[in-house]
Amino acid sequence: MISWDHVSLLRRDIGDAEFNAVVTLFFEEVEGRLTCLRDAPDPATLQSDLHFLRSNMLSLGFADASVLCHAGEKLSAEGAANEVELDDIFGCYANSKRLFLDGLAKSKLVHTSL
Repeated sequence: MISWDHVSLLRRDIGDAEFNAVVTLFFEEVEGRLTCLRDAPDPATLQSDLHFLRSNMLSLGFADASVLCHAGEKLSAEGAANEVELDDIFGCYANSKRLFLDGLAKSKLVHTSL
């Protein structure tokens, strides 16, 4: 679910303080977009919304959630936005977030205030 090699590489490349800032911004932006999709999904913007989510999730190693977003993005591009299983994306993201935060806490990679 989480690409820990990617997470470790990112943290090493940008440093602890910047990593914490990236993680905080990631959760704000991704969860804001997910809330919009949950509350009022718009088939006209679904492809771009899923592209945004996929890119962000890839950047922080949320591999499985990114794959689901990519599949939904592809369906939307093919005119089948109504076939995108948003609940699967929401559930996978929630599981990935839990695993991510648990993993960070255990490895002490980031402050537990996230």
